[in-house]
Amino acid sequence: MKVALVHDHLAQDGGAERVLRVFADMFPDAPIYTLLYDKENALKYYSDRRIETSIIQKLPGGIKHYKWYMPFMPMAVEFFDLSGYDLVLSDASAFAKGVITSTNTLHICYCHTPTRYLWSDTHQYINELKYNKYFKKIIALSLNKIRIWDRIAADRVDKYIANSEFVAKRIKKYYKKKSQVIYPPIEIDKFKVTDTIGDYFLIGGRLAPYKRVDLVVDAFNKLNEEKSQISVNDKVVSFKLKIFGDGIDIERLKKLAKNNSNIEFLGRVGDEQMVDLYSGCIAFINPQEEDFGMTAVEAMASGRPVIAFGSGGALETIIAGVTGEFFPNQEVDSLLEIMKSFDYKKYKKSNIRLHAEKFSTDRFKKEITDFIQREFDSHKI
Repeated sequence: MKVALVHDHLAQDGGAERVLRVFADMFPDAPIYTLLYDKENALKYYSDRRIETSIIQKLPGGIKHYKWYMPFMPMAVEFFDLSGYDLVLSDASAFAKGVITSTNTLHICYCHTPTRYLWSDTHQYINELKYNKYFKKIIALSLNKIRIWDRIAADRVDKYIANSEFVAKRIKKYYKKKSQVIYPPIEIDKFKVTDTIGDYFLIGGRLAPYKRVDLVVDAFNKLNEEKSQISVNDKVVSFKLKIFGDGIDIERLKKLAKNNSNIEFLGRVGDEQMVDLYSGCIAFINPQEEDFGMTAVEAMASGRPVIAFGSGGALETIIAGVTGEFFPNQEVDSLLEIMKSFDYKKYKKSNIRLHAEKFSTDRFKKEITDFIQREFDSHKI
């Protein structure tokens, strides 16, 4: 079976890129087709792989400012010649699903979400842009044209895999397609469970506005102003927050922190430091509505409970009272109510870890392999 992998763009290191790395491991001879390839961020993972990029790679600012060329991305992805492949496996949250394949080719799309800024989050996306209202209207018109293309492109996929039941419902609503749910792979063995607990709560990942880290910062500011405390390791301490990661929202978040000494921004961290941060936190906080939520599962793989907004993929990965707790409203007071009554001692590390193992990489590979084989056999008939 001759296989090609297709990915939106290799310009950052998020959940979709982690899934791609597993696909690349499963299909070591498959080339990777992508709109652009930022070697500075991704070379360490793909130094020995054949990477095929689009015309955007060669345009001025095409790598660092690729969002400038969004209106051209539908055309760019259609230029990929995939006619010689038996299987095309696209890993998509935007344009990758729109590649054109031959009649004999089976195209399976692992869909992280129907493109957020085109469908579910359009108005939020426009409102958060740092442009005047006239330029925003021009962007809105551009998105309208891309939305029409996206809906047409969705029909080019033969079979969909959704990364959660939450996303499967979106695929059904926006693309009118059924999908098989296969949860993303978590490198469970990478994380460790320890008896040593630090004096901090943890949050992080790619710092974008929709991640709602601002809500958590506001909550910890209020806890600091109220001089609220929590008992940890038989000591009464202030509420402390560590934030890892980087992104477009980081400067705004630092301003919101108001020089609160109990909030620490760590920036990008290495794998070893990440493992230590997870295993040492009181709890991980997940305030956003995620399609799945890989960081929350990574925290559980470290035996730590998760405090999550009760919506989206979190409802599929977290068990209230066993692996964490939910706050019902995406508001500061709703989060504070959970924080002030939170008792980490009620959660058993072994039970949390055991639950996280259901999302392992080995499980993912088996489910993907079984799905591909079943669909490929059916496609040949």
